[in-house]
Parts: sequence; structure tokens; C-alpha cells
Amino acid sequence: MSIHYLEPGSVDPCYNLALEQYVLEHRREGDWLMLWQNRNTVVVGLNQNTTEEINASFVEAHGITVVRRMTGGGAVYHDLGNLNYSFIRDVGNAEELTIGRFTEPVCRALAALGVQASVSGRNDILVDGKKISGVAQRIVKGRILHHGTLLFDSDPAMIAGALRADPAKFTSKSAKSVRSRVGNLRDYLPEGIDLPRFWELLLQELTRDGLIREVLSPDELQEVRRLADEKYRSWDWTYGRSPDSQYHSRRRFPGGTLEVYMDLHAGRIEDISFFGDFMATAPLGALTEAMRGVCLDAESLTEVLDRFDLPSLFGGIRKEEVLSLLLDENIFTGRTTNL
Repeated sequence: MSIHYLEPGSVDPCYNLALEQYVLEHRREGDWLMLWQNRNTVVVGLNQNTTEEINASFVEAHGITVVRRMTGGGAVYHDLGNLNYSFIRDVGNAEELTIGRFTEPVCRALAALGVQASVSGRNDILVDGKKISGVAQRIVKGRILHHGTLLFDSDPAMIAGALRADPAKFTSKSAKSVRSRVGNLRDYLPEGIDLPRFWELLLQELTRDGLIREVLSPDELQEVRRLADEKYRSWDWTYGRSPDSQYHSRRRFPGGTLEVYMDLHAGRIEDISFFGDFMATAPLGALTEAMRGVCLDAESLTEVLDRFDLPSLFGGIRKEEVLSLLLDENIFTGRTTNL
């Protein structure tokens, strides 16, 4: 049976996830395949606490987008050395609905290219014991979306830096990512196969029974852009729906030691307390009260801090140092994703 094939023609992660959702919800017949890429992005799972999964200082320094997808599973890093695939089709017999229904064709396609891959117990695709693909699924009204990553030539340092998290600083009930040893397919493919050629060969293998190239109408594409803007670019979707959590951090600055405890709800500060040996001349109560209900991002926190005489509250500890404690390496540092 021929498969309907669609390419987003974009490396914007918010747009691509919106397109994927639109096709899942509006293409109700036939088997569909998408191959696509995102520029530098951390994609967190539907049920994850975003602040626990990212190294925010690294993410901000490297201009990495952070976005939540509509499927479960753990956080993954995408860049232009990574190729993503999406299958959309009828659920069919629910008793036969397994991850292998979708990963086996991918493994067969890789085998045809000379790469021996297998599926691990955690639903990852492995080559030589290294993870080259992570997968996730979502069912909507009898249709299933199964998508996954294929690490072709991604930078391991970027993966490790963007996803690094210190679990001791957070306590929540969200789904936690499990870090795996990763590999790149380029190391196992014949010499001379670059990513565009790999894309072409993979498409050939996955559509051996026939291919129908598809495009969406201008009106449909406008709906995709609207969905991308209103949902996937929104702070509320990516950060605000994170589960309740507690955060604690302590640092020594030239002006003294500063320690913070925060209760977080829907990405906002529900309660906050500061402690330390800094030389304050005024109580912190008015500041901590002003911080309650504030979004945990640099712009919002700076706006609050700028309303107070910080030397009287924190002595020799500067505003930038207070922010660095609040916006630790695992805390989001921008209100919206930069695209």
C-alpha cells in the first residue's frame, strides 16, 4: 500500500510539531510518513517538568529552543545532524499495537543500508549498544502518531550540555528522562553517505510499497502556523503545565552565601525563602511577597528585583548573582522560545 509522504520544509520546531499534530487530527485515512528536522532544540515529553530536564544556562548561551511535544517519553535534543520521522495511521487492532510495529520497519530500512539496529527494552533503537533513536506515541480518535529521532551526526557535547540536570535540586512527580549512551549513524554507514543522501535512501526503504507526495493547502498551512504560535510557542504550553515541584540551591558569592528554597506551581513561584550570611540592613518579606505568582524567567524576575533596594536586602550580593541562583542551570531563563 502506498504511503502518503509529507515534508514540512522547515526547521522551526514549533511549526513542525504543529504540522505533525494537524496531520494527525485532520488526515483521517491512509498511512502517512513525515521526515523532518529541527534546528537546535530540546523537545520535552508531554508529562515532564521542563525545568528539571534542561540546563537552562547552556540552552540560553547556545540559542537552543525548548518546546513540549504532544507525546510522552523523555526529553531529547534535536539539531541539523538529526533526522526525525513520523508515522501516522489507523490504530487497528489495539491488541497488536506495539512499538515494534513502527520500529521494525525503521530497523529493516537501516539494515538495508548496512546498519544492524535493534530495539531496546526502553523503546530505544540501538546500534552497537548505543542509542541512535528514541520514540514516542499518541493516539487521537483511532489514529496513532509514532515518531522518533535518528541521530546521524549530532554533537554529543551539545546533547550532554542541553539535557544535563541535577536531580538533587528538584523534587516533583513528573516523568524523568533516563540518560543513555548515544551514538551517530554516520559512524556505521558506508563512507560518503551524508545526511541528505541518508534521508533519500531512508525514504526509499520506508516507501518501497509506493509513495504519494502530499502538500497542504494554503488555508491548512495557515492553521498550522496559528497552532504553532498559539500553542507550541507559548510559555504556558512548554513551561506552565509543568507539575508542582520544589527547588533548592545554595552558592557562595564574594558578598556572602545565598540560599533559596522555592515551591513552583505551573511554572510560577508559589512560595520563596532566602537564607544566608549576607550583610542585609532590611528584611526580605516585601521582596518575597512580590515574587509570589511570578513566572520563573529572567524578564519577570528582573522586573521585580528592580523595584527594590537590593543592597539593603542582600548586602554585597549583586542582582546578577541573585538571578544566577534563581535561574540555575536547570531553570528556564526566557519567557518565550527564540525562533
